[in-house]
Amino acid sequence: MSSTPHTGGLEVRARSAFVQEAVELLSSMRFAISLLTVICIASVIGTVIKQAEPLNNYVNQFGPFWAELFGRVNLYTVYSAWWFLLILAFLVISTTLCIVRNTPKIMAELRTYKEHIREQSLQAFHHKAQGTVKETPQAAYDRVAALLVAQGWRAKAQVRRPEPGAKAQAGTMIAARKGMANKLGYLAAHSSIVLICIGGLSDGDLMVRLQMALQGKSVFSGGGLITEVPGEHRLPEGSLTYRGNVLVPEGGRQGVALLNMPGGVVLQDLPFDIELKKFIVDYYETGMPKLFASEIIIHDRATGEARPATVKVNEPAFHRGVAIYQSSFDDGGSKLKLRVLPLGGGKPFEVEGRVGEDTALVSEKERLKLEFAGLKVINVENFTDTTGAGGSGADVRKVDLKTSITDHLGSGAKAPGEKTMRNVGPSVTYRLRDESGQAREFHNYMVPFEIDGQMVLLAGVRDNVNEPFRYLRLPVDENNAIDSWMGLRHALLNPQLRELAARRYALQATPPGQPELQPQIQATALRALALFAGEERPADGVTVEDAPGGLTALTAFLERSVPEDDRARISEVLLRILNGSLFELLNMSRQQAGLAAMPSGEKAQAFMTQAVLSLSDSFFYPSPVMAQLASFEQKQASVFQVARAPGKTLVYIGSVLLIIGVFAMLYVRERRLWIWIQDDGMGGTKLSAALSTTRKTLDADKEFDALKAALLQPAATEGTTR
Repeated sequence: MSSTPHTGGLEVRARSAFVQEAVELLSSMRFAISLLTVICIASVIGTVIKQAEPLNNYVNQFGPFWAELFGRVNLYTVYSAWWFLLILAFLVISTTLCIVRNTPKIMAELRTYKEHIREQSLQAFHHKAQGTVKETPQAAYDRVAALLVAQGWRAKAQVRRPEPGAKAQAGTMIAARKGMANKLGYLAAHSSIVLICIGGLSDGDLMVRLQMALQGKSVFSGGGLITEVPGEHRLPEGSLTYRGNVLVPEGGRQGVALLNMPGGVVLQDLPFDIELKKFIVDYYETGMPKLFASEIIIHDRATGEARPATVKVNEPAFHRGVAIYQSSFDDGGSKLKLRVLPLGGGKPFEVEGRVGEDTALVSEKERLKLEFAGLKVINVENFTDTTGAGGSGADVRKVDLKTSITDHLGSGAKAPGEKTMRNVGPSVTYRLRDESGQAREFHNYMVPFEIDGQMVLLAGVRDNVNEPFRYLRLPVDENNAIDSWMGLRHALLNPQLRELAARRYALQATPPGQPELQPQIQATALRALALFAGEERPADGVTVEDAPGGLTALTAFLERSVPEDDRARISEVLLRILNGSLFELLNMSRQQAGLAAMPSGEKAQAFMTQAVLSLSDSFFYPSPVMAQLASFEQKQASVFQVARAPGKTLVYIGSVLLIIGVFAMLYVRERRLWIWIQDDGMGGTKLSAALSTTRKTLDADKEFDALKAALLQPAATEGTTR
């Protein structure tokens, strides 16, 4: 007997059958559910695919074909795509029509008790009871009325006195109801969808685009200073809604937010300026930020008021209806001094600049532009396992932080076992851009640290931002500097020094009493050095790109010149000669630099092992120079998100209504109860009762059993119950 909301469409009177069918479809619940399903699928896509990333990132991830296809259907900006907004608008219309269709019925249902039901109809219910009690009808009525009030039922009675000759019997029908909030839950849940969607639409890109269209504004895709951006790319202070980012360096002041849009940005003038007095950051032992906050001063443009405030994560500041959130932090233009080391020879020199700036850099082969990209003062890494799969860890072509030295340096993923965290000091990131505009990014640490028992300095490089850095491990000398390694590399490229080193090694390696072997050993050492330095081709057909030098050239020489059965023996001898010759070359370069010769021993052997590997891979290093961080003056910046969101009130109200509606529909059971009271003609009263509920549950059975027992007291003397 209890009605439920209708799932069909709204029927309207119209001449056009198409209009009738369209309105019925739009207002049907199945159509709204279908739209909600599509929106959920689109939201999953928007969560899986990172939104508003540079196009190159998507090309590298999906390939050119799929990247272009996904871009055409706006999968990179799902939540502002026209089709997503259209579906959202249809969902609002459909849900609103559902509410319009069912609200009158629900309100009418809330006002009716259905006391006109016939007493014979009570026997058709699943939950029913019948019996006779030894009390007058008035006494039974008073007792039943008190019972219903005590149990929270709202009831209405109808006294029936049929006309003479009518078949209906005289008596009183009591109609009661409970749990009617279930129907209000339906209205609350559906209204919440409308409010949340309207609130989301009013605070999204749709409103920003509408403001741009009405005011004749366009997206800015160029570069330069914010103050130089023309007015056609700026929204005024009185914009209704926006959400953008503001970067403010320490000691700086900014009053313009950047709104990211497809194809560029739009500038939003704020009604105030944000001045950053101090940026505070604290770290966990893993190196992740634990706390970052900003002490700011808000300068109101209209009144000139300067109001101090502190902005933390999840603790925004508010001014003139605009919320200021702590989003992240960045470099605010730290001053850097880099020591540039020419790999091909020449004296080191220093360059200075600030993060975000660039400077010209002239090498022997080409003219480069050095761009100061970033400074990271704290680098906390995991040094638990020093026996990982890094191997030599020196091949700049193949070795990267993840696959080679993850066990030593750590990564963002949790590694199994205990962790030993250590701060390895500052690092600098810079880019070298050639005359054609192509750039590579470099990431070099400032101080050396121990890996596999050897103190090394890491120098990383990658061709684009989507790749991990690949690192060279440069061994340091007793002064914790790479000067000895750099001197060895320069000496290796000097033919006169190679010849002298080969002669010195031959003098030491010639067995006593066999002076005739000295010229042969010297020639072998000289050729090994020439192959290793890339001055001699290992074989015909081996190009410089395939084997520019190092161990790759020696391998190519052995594969082309030595029979396979003899390669193991010859390679062992050749490497012994090469290592000895390089050690002589090292001491010669140290002598030229005014340093004492490196004494033989385990430390020298460890140094040379790593030096040979890193020298070999340095021939694949894609730059003629290497820059080392000499000193810095850190200047931090805070990134704020500023938002004016008038629709958030609707979203909050909708969220509360959604919670209320869901709980009402799930946990509130609508029940209707009818009790017929009739004089049995023998001094007693005949009672009949029936219960209707929207869901058949064990709780309903227990409730009716308890109610039946209470109604039929005193104990029934006649009749049946069920």
